[in-house]
This record gives sequence, structure tokens and C-alpha cells, in this order.
Amino acid sequence: MSDPTPHEILRPLRRTRQVREFTAEPPPDAALDAIADVGRWTGSASNSQPWRFIVIRDQAMLRRLSEVGPPQTRALRTATAAIAIVLPMRDDHVTGDVYDDGRAAERLLIGASMLGLGAGIQWIRDDVLEAVRDLLSLPPDRRVRTIIALGYPSEAARQPKAAPGEARLPRDEAIFRERWSG
Repeated sequence: MSDPTPHEILRPLRRTRQVREFTAEPPPDAALDAIADVGRWTGSASNSQPWRFIVIRDQAMLRRLSEVGPPQTRALRTATAAIAIVLPMRDDHVTGDVYDDGRAAERLLIGASMLGLGAGIQWIRDDVLEAVRDLLSLPPDRRVRTIIALGYPSEAARQPKAAPGEARLPRDEAIFRERWSG
């Protein structure tokens, strides 16, 4: 038996995708705890760890959050859990905090996928920030940019969105060596 190739080892990362529709079956607490810990252990600029995480299981809360900022929050309509990434409100670290938020969000997505769950990034626009802050009882010096919708993907969500070979640009159009050659 031969060792797996780098492409085979990294396949789970390439297979991680956005899920926006879920079954009614909730994920186990142990899975949510493990995913939240993945967020907690995500790297951050200067190890500042600016984020805090709110694990949400209350179905009424998830539905209210889905109604606050559609279409960006639509997956919360069927999600059976979510994790909100809470950041400080500060002007001097906006770029770094956004970067750290993205790092944590992607890791939560990958962690969910590795556990057989689906996850979808829900973006909280500035115009709905106050409503989300009120729903989650955040202090005035905190904000949410991203909520990760979680659950088991519905059958429709498991279906490919594009024909084989059409989901991404061809490799030779997207990846260059040494310098731009497009």
C-alpha cells in the first residue's frame, strides 16, 4: 500500500463547502464544543485572540437572527445551531480583527465539515448590527460580523451546485508559478 499523495491528504479541505439548508436533527453538544474550541485555538494577529464565541442552540433565537438580515442570514432559518464570532468595536484594529474573524470562520467551517456537519457563513451587515447586538445581549463595545450556521445538511444542500469540473476555474487559469502569467 502506498502513502497517500498530498492531494489525497488535503481533499477534505477542498470538499468543505457552504451549507445553507439543514435537516431538523441538531448536532450533539460534544460536536459544538469541539468546533467552538477550534475557533478558540485559531491563530490571531500577535496572538491577541480578539474574538469570543457564542454557541446558539435556541431555535427561536436562530429564527429571529435569520429574520434580521436576509439574505445574508438566510441559513439560520433552518440551522439547528450556530456560533457567533464576537469582536471588539475598535477603529484602530479593524483590518486585523476582520482578518482574524475570517480565519476563525473558515476554521469553524472546516471543523464542522470534518465532523460530518454542514456549516455556512452568515454575514452581519452594519445596518443590522444593533439588532443582532440586542438579540445576543452584547455590550456596546462588542460586535458580530459573522455567524456560522450549523447542522446536518439537507438532501438538497448535499447536491452539487455545478457540473463536475465547472465549480472552479481551471488550475492553469488560477495558479501560476513564480510570476503572473494570465
